Amino acid sequence: MIILSTILVFLVALLHLGFLTLEMFLWTKPFGRRAFNLSPEFADASKTLAANQGLYNGFLVAGLIWSLFLGANGYEVKVFFLVCVIIAGIFGALTVSRRILWIQALPAVVALIFVFIGK
Repeated sequence: MIILSTILVFLVALLHLGFLTLEMFLWTKPFGRRAFNLSPEFADASKTLAANQGLYNGFLVAGLIWSLFLGANGYEVKVFFLVCVIIAGIFGALTVSRRILWIQALPAVVALIFVFIGK
């Protein structure tokens, strides 16, 4: 279970690295606009906000990766950052798109369950 929970935490971190990339570097590019269904005008007008959002995703990535380097001592750090991801996913689902619940929160919930089981 510990190996599976580690893999799942790592996958959640990779997901957020992808979000960081989309929001900070690809927001105004065709791929980023397609991913978020944005018009070129809206993407240009909101690119600074998106970059800020991407930076916060980077902090989640850093925390999740840090928790993995801590090994058995990283349990509380894993729980904290996974809960942060879940809360962000729920907020995003309530305020932006229900899809965020499945893309962001659900993987973190699954990882958190396995972190609890592996304890």
